[in-house]
Amino acid sequence: MYEAVHAHPDGDSTVARFATTADRYGYDGVVVRADDARPDYETLRAELSCDVVDAAEIVADGPNQASGAVGNYRPDRTLLLVRGGTNALNRFAVEQARVDVLTRPFAGEGDFNHVLAKAATRNGVRVEFDFGPVLRATGGHRVRHVDDLRKLKRILDHYDTPYVVSANARSHLELRAPRELVAVGEELGLGGEWVRDGLDEWGRLADENRRRRSESFIAPGVERGTYEEDD
Repeated sequence: MYEAVHAHPDGDSTVARFATTADRYGYDGVVVRADDARPDYETLRAELSCDVVDAAEIVADGPNQASGAVGNYRPDRTLLLVRGGTNALNRFAVEQARVDVLTRPFAGEGDFNHVLAKAATRNGVRVEFDFGPVLRATGGHRVRHVDDLRKLKRILDHYDTPYVVSANARSHLELRAPRELVAVGEELGLGGEWVRDGLDEWGRLADENRRRRSESFIAPGVERGTYEEDD
């Protein structure tokens, strides 16, 4: 299972601190979603027992700005995320096959409906289940977010839309162990196994993209290799 975190300078903790804490909590890896965080990933992977995935989360005012950022970051990052929160950005993200994950679809005034779910399924865009407000917000904001998550699950289940789960931690102190997020999911009626699958999906997606970026990949189902010649 993997968790996607906001590392320094976007967040308050370094990549190494996040990875060390995540490993202690039982995660297999962390996805570093700060576009300005550029640690030595190869060294960290060699030194730590927890995988570290290089990612960029694009935060834009609108689709035009987001489109330019997608083009800039896509060649260089294993995972590319677009933060939603408005109807325009949510729609933009799910309609782009170059985007891996739509994050925080309810962060602002945005909504998510069956049209977006079908587009996300068609383009292979994962939709993030953000547990952050459930864990850290209070009052009406927390209640509304719980309602949004339940609605989102019903829509995604109906259209078999891919998804990921995260606590959206900005500090290693905000990390929660997988069993804690599973417990939250069960309490909300989402199901423990469903939450585990969402945490696993980060790792499956990273593995798939790493394979695609390798020199051996040509197209889905077609790879370069060494073949025996017929006599």
